[in-house]
Amino acid sequence: MQSKMGKLRIVFIGYWSLDDNLTTSTILPWLRLMQQDEKVEQVLFFTIEREGQPSAITLESLSKVKHHPLIPLTSRFNLLTKISDFVYFPNEIINLARQLKATTVVAHGAPAGALAYKVCQKLKLPFYVSSFEPHAAYMAESGVWSKAGLKYRFQKSWESMQLKSASGLITVSDNYKLYLQQQGVSEQKIKTVPSPVNLQDFKYNAAEREQLRSKLGWQKNVIAIYAGKYGGLYYNEEAFYIYQKCFELIPDFRLLILSPQTGEEILANLRKYNISSDKVHVASVSHEQVPVYLSAADLAFATYKPGPSKKYLSPVKIGECWANGLPVLLTEGIGDDSDIIKREGGGALFSLQQSGSIETAIKRLQTILQNPNHRKEIAELAAKYRSPERLAEVYRYFLGEEADR
Repeated sequence: MQSKMGKLRIVFIGYWSLDDNLTTSTILPWLRLMQQDEKVEQVLFFTIEREGQPSAITLESLSKVKHHPLIPLTSRFNLLTKISDFVYFPNEIINLARQLKATTVVAHGAPAGALAYKVCQKLKLPFYVSSFEPHAAYMAESGVWSKAGLKYRFQKSWESMQLKSASGLITVSDNYKLYLQQQGVSEQKIKTVPSPVNLQDFKYNAAEREQLRSKLGWQKNVIAIYAGKYGGLYYNEEAFYIYQKCFELIPDFRLLILSPQTGEEILANLRKYNISSDKVHVASVSHEQVPVYLSAADLAFATYKPGPSKKYLSPVKIGECWANGLPVLLTEGIGDDSDIIKREGGGALFSLQQSGSIETAIKRLQTILQNPNHRKEIAELAAKYRSPERLAEVYRYFLGEEADR
């Protein structure tokens, strides 16, 4: 744990763009805590900007936070670009950390944790990794990386080094915390914070629901929503097969798709599964607009590819949907959330490897929708498992008052 040292000057390393929705939803809550902490003098916040200078997010309310974009070297070979990240970025961070006279380094996610490890090897500073997950295993199980490839081997090695060297690790699931303890990592070194959600921001809004449904002309329909990418960690064509089943089994079904991917790519899959584009609304919206679409919907999809390591996930989108009161159709074996759904509701689970699983899950969702109190009850799950207060407790443990004591 952090020793008592007076004022903190923190280097915070993210691995996404400042504009990325994951930065908004998972990193900004950390920066807000640091802004509120009287012990924090300044935070130097690094993001990786692969598309050039960011623009969408403002940090004006965070006066202690100074943003510094890391601009990657460009190469037509993606592997060389990634390798260069871990050669050039640590030197850039080290130079600026020395100017700051940094006392502490925090990284968000295991890839950013690799940068923190390299930086702290030079600076001899304590470092912490939030949202620590087995990233290499995720990518291999999803078919994005090969276990024989350099990306997998480097990331796997860096994760091992973080386990040994980090002063604190913050997992997003109790499943992963338990696994790490079984591997010999000290219980005092690990805390769990499921991906937090601003409950007020994602609260159900009846007026916004009626306004958007009227605009779409879907006032009387059952509307499902999918927010995210296709491919990688997520099902691609399989997701559209699931949509097709919903259109077959749910009367007056309609679909909202919020995705950064091209509309033409999505429309091609809709055509492949004989889904009328007139019954689907595709959009790319800012993170701030997502709650309006959630309020307009009746249920949500979280169609992750399965795999042994996926029980260590904590998808942000599930917490956001729960906060809005939406039941979630979720792949079996995802994070702690699958177990929560089995025990306490909040959705239905499916497995494409089990015949009839999709049909059973859809019937379960239809039963949930018949309960007039389901939105209120599901929102209580978000308050129980995804409250930002859990993040505040872990912050105090590693960096705040409890650490001093």
